[in-house]
Amino acid sequence: MPLPSRIVVSEQKNALNVEYQGDVRFNLSAEYLRVFSPSAEVRGHGRGQEVLQVGMRHVLIQSLQQSGNYAIQISFDDGHDSGIFTWDYLFELGSNQTDNWADYLRRLHSANQSRDPDTQVVRLS
Repeated sequence: MPLPSRIVVSEQKNALNVEYQGDVRFNLSAEYLRVFSPSAEVRGHGRGQEVLQVGMRHVLIQSLQQSGNYAIQISFDDGHDSGIFTWDYLFELGSNQTDNWADYLRRLHSANQSRDPDTQVVRLS
């Protein structure tokens, strides 16, 4: 299990910087962490029950709390705070950030949704 050596919330509270031994670092935006929260509210209770998170472009990290010796709990300023981000999951999010984000943007597009709150997407044929 890759154990972070340092976790820091950015000054603007819009990103989490996660550092590991061997000079491995990930900068994970608050929006990315929010839409990939491991909570049941986001992931559902089984395959195919995932809930697409929309309008999260401006979400911020409100606080972090360590959960035992294996994870952190992130509270976001939209009130979401039920996801427990294990060390393994944080490393996976960092390692697969480019592919995860591209897939998320494809799913948003397919659902005619937006990253911006209060924005409705209309496709003209």
